[in-house]
Amino acid sequence: MSDTAPLYAGIAEGPADGRAFWLTAADGVRLRAAHWPAPQAKGTVLLFPGRSEYAEKYGIAAGDLAARGYHTLVIDWRGQGLSDRALADPMTGHVGDFSEFQLDVEALADLADTLYLPGPRHLMSHSMGGCIALRSVMMGLPVRSAVFSAPMWGIRITPALRPVATTLGWAAQWAGQSHRYAPGTSAATYVADAPFEDNVLTTDPEMYALMQRQVAEHPELGLGGPSLGWLRAALIECRALAALPAPDLPALTMIGSRERVVDPAPVQARMANWPKGRLEVVPGAEHEVIMETAAIRARFFDAACALFDG
Repeated sequence: MSDTAPLYAGIAEGPADGRAFWLTAADGVRLRAAHWPAPQAKGTVLLFPGRSEYAEKYGIAAGDLAARGYHTLVIDWRGQGLSDRALADPMTGHVGDFSEFQLDVEALADLADTLYLPGPRHLMSHSMGGCIALRSVMMGLPVRSAVFSAPMWGIRITPALRPVATTLGWAAQWAGQSHRYAPGTSAATYVADAPFEDNVLTTDPEMYALMQRQVAEHPELGLGGPSLGWLRAALIECRALAALPAPDLPALTMIGSRERVVDPAPVQARMANWPKGRLEVVPGAEHEVIMETAAIRARFFDAACALFDG
């Protein structure tokens, strides 16, 4: 059994009896994962968070899943949450190559086996987690279906700046500067720095206030902007995934009509060519459909669990 890790239940607002564990990836990186149980469970959801996120942020989501009969197992990716961070500046979101995240996925799947969590297993992911999840299912992660919230299958960069971003990432690697923050970003955690008005995450003031409280009470969970190395690795992975066919897996993708973080065009293109896939655009929603108003969250979890149940 993996060692017990901290889980800040007071800010997670998840189901009772949640637990967190320390895991060790194959390359030695220490990771944290959290499990929230469900009574009379119909299966287990592996939940892949987005960039800068942490397990406690999905406590309410775990409650929504538990109410519909599913265990939740969520991971802190390397470089964020309470998992090991790669750089001397812990606020920099950094990874050398997106293949490293697949080591985290393997550790999470092993934990699900160790905990004897019931099957069938399903996948739910948000933003950067959707990029990692797509690669995982293409590599044969044994799940029955997949749900994507605003998946990062492309990064929202203006066409004029895209060549600059690509060139800058390669130049930073050549010059040994991949650890530097990407242009326009800093050590500031977004929700701690940006007011609710015109934020790019949610239209729900209570959900935004909860995110702010989480990083205010536990600043060690916060993360700033991505590194130039992360930007380069992300652009490479998005381009590589776009060239591959959709897996033979039932899938649902939901994205807000007001999406301003990821590029919606690759999402639309991917889902138009996913034989067992369906795309729903949610009117009025921002980037974090899972953290939106109660009505939007209910729509998301009802649709997700209808897919899982099927």
